[in-house]
Amino acid sequence: MRELDATDREILAILSKDARIALKSLAGRIGLSRSATSERVTQLEKSGVIRGYRADIGEIDANVIRAVVLVGLKRTPANHLLDLLAEQPQVRRVSSVSGQLDLIVEIEASNIDGLNTVRDLIANHESVDDVTTAVVLRRNIDREIR
Repeated sequence: MRELDATDREILAILSKDARIALKSLAGRIGLSRSATSERVTQLEKSGVIRGYRADIGEIDANVIRAVVLVGLKRTPANHLLDLLAEQPQVRRVSSVSGQLDLIVEIEASNIDGLNTVRDLIANHESVDDVTTAVVLRRNIDREIR
C-alpha cells in the first residue's frame, strides 16, 4: 500500500463527514478532476483504508422499552413457562442457553407497566428460581443473523 498524501487525507476527512457526497462535489472540494478523484477513492477502497460506507441510524421507535430477562430455572424443561411466554405479545425472543442461566427472554413493551407485567409473570412462575432484568439503553449493533 502506498503512503497516504495530503489529498488522500482530505478525501478521507470529507468522506468521514459525508459519505454520500457526489463524486463531482468531492472532486471540486479537493481540486482534482472527477476521474482523478474516482481513481484515488478506488485505490483507498482497494487498499482497505476505506472499508465501507454506512448509514448510522438512530432509534426508529423511541416509544419502545426493550429489556432482556435472564432466567434461572428450578428444573428443565419448563414447557409450561415457554407456552405462557409464547402467548405474550411483548416477548420477542426466548433462547435456551447453557451455563448458570437457562433462558434469555427478550421483551419489547410500549411502557414500563407492560414490561413489568411480563417480568412478573416470569418471576412468579413455579419453575423459575431466579430472574435478572436488564433494560436495554441502546442497541449499538443490531443485525439479523441467519
